[in-house]
Parts: sequence; structure tokens; C-alpha cells
Amino acid sequence: MELIADLLKLTIPAALVLYGMFLTVKLLLEREAARYQNDVKTRYTEAVIPIRLQAYERMILFLERISPNHLLVRLNGSATTVLDFQQRLLAEIRDEYNHNLSQQVYMSEAVWDQIQIAMNEVTMLINQASGDTSPDAPAIDLSKRIFERIVQRDTQPTAAAIRAVKEEIQQLFM
Repeated sequence: MELIADLLKLTIPAALVLYGMFLTVKLLLEREAARYQNDVKTRYTEAVIPIRLQAYERMILFLERISPNHLLVRLNGSATTVLDFQQRLLAEIRDEYNHNLSQQVYMSEAVWDQIQIAMNEVTMLINQASGDTSPDAPAIDLSKRIFERIVQRDTQPTAAAIRAVKEEIQQLFM
């Protein structure tokens, strides 16, 4: 019995010291893991945030460039007939879109869908206005028809997408 008591006198303090060391090491490792995660998060923020903001800026620029007001002014005089001008406008929209296609990686699916909807609305607007005019008519007639349709709608086809991009930027970074 005395042997068991002596054994307990030795093992209980040793077990308590061992348990204390376990808790200390566990706490130290948890703090180190939290610090490492914080460092990774900080490096991620420093690297990714500027790229994401640049992607949003590029998409706003894309939407502004395909906006009929800017598109028609920029490409004015690049074609002589309605058919040529329509093809030039549609090619410009496709080129702009293809140039910025990779930016979808940095934004939400909902915002990217809004951007695609805006692009499709501009394309549809151009095609509908082109259908209202003779293919051999002067290119200025297509511009007039497009502006008339915009006035009838009382809104730019890209306005909703621009608003969606701005709202997402504000939600993420403000």
C-alpha cells in the first residue's frame, strides 16, 4: 500500500506538470497558427485587392466604351453605310468584350451577368435600329435611330450594369 502511495505521489505531480505543458504548447501553437493566418490574409489583401479594384475599373471602362453615346461618337466616320457602321459597332463591342473577358474572375456572378446583359442590350439596340433603316443609307441614319431608341427608353442600356459594379465595389471595399 505504501508503494502505491509513493507511486501516486510521484505520478500525480508529474501528470499535472505534463498536462500544464500540454496546455502551454497547445496555446502557443494556436497563437502561432492564428498569427500565420493573419499574415496570409494580410498578404492576400495586399496582393488581390488592387487587382480586384483594377478589374472593376476595367469593367466600368468597358461599359462606358460600349455605351451607345460614347461608342457612336468614337466610331463616327469609320463607315459610310448603315450596314458597314453596324458591323463596325458590333465588332468594336466584341473586341472590347474579348479584351476584358478574364475580369469575370474577380467579380461576383451576379455582376458579371449584369455586364453581359448590358452588352447584349447594346447589341440588340444596334441591330434593331439597323433593321429600321436601309442597309445602303448613310451611317448617320443608324446613329440617329440608335439615339431615338435611347430617348424612347429614357435610360442607357449600360446604366444598370454600371450601378451593379459600383454597388459591389462599395459592399466589398467601403
